[in-house]
Amino acid sequence: MSEPTPLVDGCDLPIVTLVPRQQREITQREYQRMLASIRAVGLIEPLVVYPENGHNVILDGYQRYKILLELGVERVPCILWKEKESFTGNRMVNRLSPAQEMRMLRKSLEELDEKTIGAAFGITSIGHRLNQSLLRQLHPDVVRAFEAGKILTNVARELRYVKPERQTEILELMESCNDFSVPFVRGLILKTPAGKRAKLPPNGFSPWEKTERKSIDLLKRLQEVEEKQEFYAGLYRQYSYNLLKLIIFVRSLLAHDETHDQLVAHHPDVAATFREIVESSEE
Repeated sequence: MSEPTPLVDGCDLPIVTLVPRQQREITQREYQRMLASIRAVGLIEPLVVYPENGHNVILDGYQRYKILLELGVERVPCILWKEKESFTGNRMVNRLSPAQEMRMLRKSLEELDEKTIGAAFGITSIGHRLNQSLLRQLHPDVVRAFEAGKILTNVARELRYVKPERQTEILELMESCNDFSVPFVRGLILKTPAGKRAKLPPNGFSPWEKTERKSIDLLKRLQEVEEKQEFYAGLYRQYSYNLLKLIIFVRSLLAHDETHDQLVAHHPDVAATFREIVESSEE
């Protein structure tokens, strides 16, 4: 009995012979990560192609193909797939959750330095992603939500200010309100009773201390505003008092017949101004 013909065969092909079948788009961040990885360690996974009409149709690896074009690579490691319709490689793609990514990076640090790993992942620094103490301060339900991508790292950092049982309460509120934003979580944390707050290091600042400091700063600013308001109010009171004295004096001048006649005869413009002052005070 003859052996079955294998479905695949591997070889290096000129990149000019490759033709994309589906131009699937990804985010710029994912693209830059793939570019950094290929630039740092080379192409690990070959492209899967199907020979057709003198060309090789790309079944899997369009993004890698784009990156290799950008890098000026002339020949590409490929796997020749002999049955075009039988290939279903993309359904095997599995994205890493943030927590899985952190575990993988921590494991890699045991054998490689941070600079090498950062270059392969397109990350400037990975130290801030590997805070193991943060995960130890979180309730398992919160960790699972973090692994599932429901909550962001900033939200997880906020939750460490409260005890694990309070973390689950906040998580339930986030899910019921469908709001996983940092401001929403921070508001719930600030409303946490003292008995459910986590104990922080002596040199750490809790959200409540930050809020108290903001309140003190706000009170100082309000006090400064009140002092300025009192100053300007005092000026206005003095102005009103002086204006009242002026009106009384001008009215007395115009009421004096001899003075009035002298003003009209020799200073008509001044007399007209005095009359306007008196009339405006009577409106």
